[in-house]
Amino acid sequence: MTTEKIYFSLRETELETGIPASTLRYWEKQFEQLNPRKDGHGNRYYTREEQELIKRIKYIRDELHITRIEAIRRELRANDKHSDERQAALDILLRVKDELCEIRKMIK
Repeated sequence: MTTEKIYFSLRETELETGIPASTLRYWEKQFEQLNPRKDGHGNRYYTREEQELIKRIKYIRDELHITRIEAIRRELRANDKHSDERQAALDILLRVKDELCEIRKMIK
């Protein structure tokens, strides 16, 4: 029986979300929902839900071109379910793109 990992380090979260550590630390101050655990040394540990929130913020910023923090906060509040659906669709499309790129490499 395998247990699913609950907490992810700052580095793992950086790799999973594509957001640099400095931006993650900044976003912690800007978005109250983003509150990773910290150990006695100040190392941050994010849950899967926090990683998904980070991806939603990134989606709002990069795909919807909403860059002001307050506007992103409003988007998160107003379109929580809608943003989730769009993020899920984007995740699927990105996975398909990655798979197509791999297939293309194999063909060449």
